[in-house]
Amino acid sequence: MSKSVTVNVRVNGKAYTRTVEPRMLLSDFLREELELKGTHVGCEHGVCGTCTVLLDGQSARSCLLFAAQIDGAEVRTVEGLAQNGAMSPLQQAFWEKHGLQCGFCTPGMLMVATELLERNPNPSLEEIREAVSSNLCRCTGYYNIVEAVQAAVALSKEARK
Repeated sequence: MSKSVTVNVRVNGKAYTRTVEPRMLLSDFLREELELKGTHVGCEHGVCGTCTVLLDGQSARSCLLFAAQIDGAEVRTVEGLAQNGAMSPLQQAFWEKHGLQCGFCTPGMLMVATELLERNPNPSLEEIREAVSSNLCRCTGYYNIVEAVQAAVALSKEARK
């Protein structure tokens, strides 16, 4: 029997303290302990990217991390993108440009695109393609996803005017 560990973490700006089994994955912690179901679990090997979250501002595969490893960290999930009930410009662009089809990869795609846009608010087409290529999508062929990120860049520029 393994000894439980206490995890103190901020998720989407809110502080949480939970006692968990040492081998509990971050993806399971988010989904089961915090009931944040937006982080999807796909391959469970870190390949597909559906479980991507931002960990201290950098994308991370939540299926490859133990919850105990994130003690003291700041985590952002797809639920943390909307502000005051309104979609972020990126979420709005995904909606308007049909950057999703079945929607399974969408949370991970939104998180890698968020990381890109926070690092570089005006990425080139190649930079966008590179960022989203880290996550697998079996439905859209990436065209609409890339177009949605480009549209989000335009929406953000307009909002800053």
